Amino acid sequence: MKAVIVGAGIGGLAAGLAMTRAGWEVELLEQAPALEEVGAGVQISPNGVKALRALGVMDALELAVFEPETITMAMGRSGRQVFALPMKGFAADRWGARFLQVHRADLQDALATQLGKEAGLVIRTDAKATGYVRERGGASVYLESGERVFGNLVIGADGLHSVIRAQLAGADRARFTGNVAWRCVVPVDALGEDAPPPSGCVWAGSGKHAVTTRIRGGTMVNFVGIVEQDDWQEEGWAITGSREAALRDFEGWVPQVTSTIQAATRLNRWALYDRPALATWSDGPVALLGDAAHPMLPSMAQGAVQALEDAVVLGLCLSAEADKLDALQRYFDLRINRVTKIQRRSADNLALFHKRGGLRQVASYAPIWAASRLAPTLIHARQDWIYSYDPATALG
Repeated sequence: MKAVIVGAGIGGLAAGLAMTRAGWEVELLEQAPALEEVGAGVQISPNGVKALRALGVMDALELAVFEPETITMAMGRSGRQVFALPMKGFAADRWGARFLQVHRADLQDALATQLGKEAGLVIRTDAKATGYVRERGGASVYLESGERVFGNLVIGADGLHSVIRAQLAGADRARFTGNVAWRCVVPVDALGEDAPPPSGCVWAGSGKHAVTTRIRGGTMVNFVGIVEQDDWQEEGWAITGSREAALRDFEGWVPQVTSTIQAATRLNRWALYDRPALATWSDGPVALLGDAAHPMLPSMAQGAVQALEDAVVLGLCLSAEADKLDALQRYFDLRINRVTKIQRRSADNLALFHKRGGLRQVASYAPIWAASRLAPTLIHARQDWIYSYDPATALG
């Protein structure tokens, strides 16, 4: 049985590994001419680390990951700390796995390398999908070149602007959320005393926030700054922005933010979009995974992690169910409530980080400040349902 996977990002590669381990032959179709270093840092919470363990890639990632001391929230202008929750050592004890930070390209490379070891060369680049057609025994993916690639299953892991989703669920415009993100990566050594702390830190402010993390074994600072903006016309991950514009957006903020922007050799921007939840992720033998199924804002650092979970659960369902259509339905049933809840929580977090005005900020952050000092386990407990989850045990 052969599966054709559209998209060779984190979700597509993970799905390829999971399905290979479930006994499927896989072929990945990637529209880019090569698997290039795109994006920047991602945070892999304990539930994601469990998924990576199940996929057999954690050993290959060890030199690239960084384990933060804490997860912290502070005010972007004053630097006043709202909370600092222990993470290094603590996460493994409470949730069964570490909380890690890694460059997206390092994660993608580890997944691709492991897939190559287990399944051989299965990634076709410069293969842009334009749609699919259901056929007896499966479905064929149309390529821009005119070629058709048949699979007994087709998995659309082609991201927010998925062509597979557009055909499966009907054309619906991705909704611009009114937020634009900056990103850059800077060597820690270039920042001196202004280097952000070795943690995952959210810097909150009126109508904007920033996140600083460490990647590549702690040698690089990853910066993401999200700013509310009324309009945005361009799409893509690699749109270059000016340092002057980024500094204007974060004028008057702490040096850990402004110095990182100043030291960046390149700053990219992209718009944040979302889509409504779907009533189904499949059309016969064609199914969706990751952002194609459930795009979410980055405010809980769960986008890549949920794609990893999807892949592991999909592989388990295909192993457990004799009928592939039953397997796809079970996969959807096991995933839909969880990812929908995380989508909502991500949107809520963005609103929390962007509170405007001193009174609203005090009203929102003072209770969190007090809880972090008087009852820190209550804050950790809010993450238990996310971080304690192990996709490898999804079938019970």
